[in-house]
Amino acid sequence: MEPFVFFGGKGGVGKTTVSCAYAQRCARDGHRTLVVSTDPAHSVTDVFDQPFDDSPQPVAGIEGLDAVQIDPEDEVTRHLDEIRQNLSEQVSAAMVNEINRQLEMAHGTPGAYESALFDRFVDVMRNAEPYERVVFDTSPTGGTLRLLGLPELLEGWIDRLMHKRRTSIDLFEKAAVGTNEPRRVMHGDPVLERLQQRKEFFEFAGSALDDDAAFFLVLNPDELSLNETERAIDDLTEKGLDVRGLVANKLTPSPDDNENGRGARYLRQRVETERERLETIRTDFEPPLVAEIGWRSSEIKGDLLDDVADELDIETAVEPPTHV
Repeated sequence: MEPFVFFGGKGGVGKTTVSCAYAQRCARDGHRTLVVSTDPAHSVTDVFDQPFDDSPQPVAGIEGLDAVQIDPEDEVTRHLDEIRQNLSEQVSAAMVNEINRQLEMAHGTPGAYESALFDRFVDVMRNAEPYERVVFDTSPTGGTLRLLGLPELLEGWIDRLMHKRRTSIDLFEKAAVGTNEPRRVMHGDPVLERLQQRKEFFEFAGSALDDDAAFFLVLNPDELSLNETERAIDDLTEKGLDVRGLVANKLTPSPDDNENGRGARYLRQRVETERERLETIRTDFEPPLVAEIGWRSSEIKGDLLDDVADELDIETAVEPPTHV
């Protein structure tokens, strides 16, 4: 299977648990693995009971597995600071204050979060040489879909900016008369150079997501989760990214046959409803169910994480990347 594996889904369905379980299984099968989490609600720190930050660190007791916990707020700040530095080097001093004002406003705007995380994800993929498999535990479905749709959107945007910049330079050169020389020429223009770098960045991202990534969605057996999963499958397919499989998580355990109390009756009704929804997934959803994971009585970590890993019918064999 592809070297980059993404797990997405509605908030709270158990993406982090499933991502960590699959990453642990990949490492257990002898593949050098990195798990990357961007979900602050339930992090790899919770699952593995040790602190992680935005640089890869070994997971204690699991040979061949490293983990990264990316803080979305820190990533947005870092992303905007990098933009500020790049722009400040290319404009007059009078414009620097305006740039700073605009970037401060951009910090809380829609898209800043996705853009920052997208850059970080692509950076991880471009520098994944130490690892055979990288597992991404992504943010809830809406943010993930916007993130994965960025390459196609931004490639076209960069092309338009480059065209406008070339036109501007050409007109400026043609306006130069006598001994006056244009401040910049087409060759070596720092703005064009930066735009070209971003274009290559987005081209790599689009190719890597198309050819070197596999996508799985985690869902719970409730109506809201099924509806959101169905929309996510349609949206990803529209972007040319096929969902490889579905993981049904947090299934209700059946009571023993001799239990007949109120709690047992409730559980039987709930189990029956969930079975009907699982059947709907099997018959109406195109991606196959690759796991049916039941509720545990305690937090899933340690040996329980091994149990979840064993329930995932997802291969761990790794194909070499084609774009890294």
